[in-house]
Amino acid sequence: MLSPRQVVDYALQRRALLADLRAGRVGQEAVCDAGAYLQRAARFHGAPVEDSCPVCRKDRLVQVSWVFGESLRHVSGSARSTEDLELLAAHHPEFTVHVVEVCGTCAWNHLVRSFVLGTGRRPRRGRRTADG
Repeated sequence: MLSPRQVVDYALQRRALLADLRAGRVGQEAVCDAGAYLQRAARFHGAPVEDSCPVCRKDRLVQVSWVFGESLRHVSGSARSTEDLELLAAHHPEFTVHVVEVCGTCAWNHLVRSFVLGTGRRPRRGRRTADG
């Protein structure tokens, strides 16, 4: 069971960006710019959601979770499934998760939310003996 901390929701930014797109202040090429790496991560690690794409309305959105943190070492900066997040949260003191929604048809992508996971405990630095 995940217990996210320091949750930041980007719904207001998303709404403002979509309003700018519909008003013509922002072009579609500026918001539909998901790269090949992000689209591949969405295909293999993403979780489908009920919402359809707000730009093309042709495809369901997929949410991809990206993890970042010093304690993660080589795993930091990679896309992870919900199951992976639970395992990482049980074994690492703290890391940040960024959830990005992606459309596989028009390449829309936007940061949905970010939060912190982990045990909250500092890792032990080795055992101390009675002499010091």
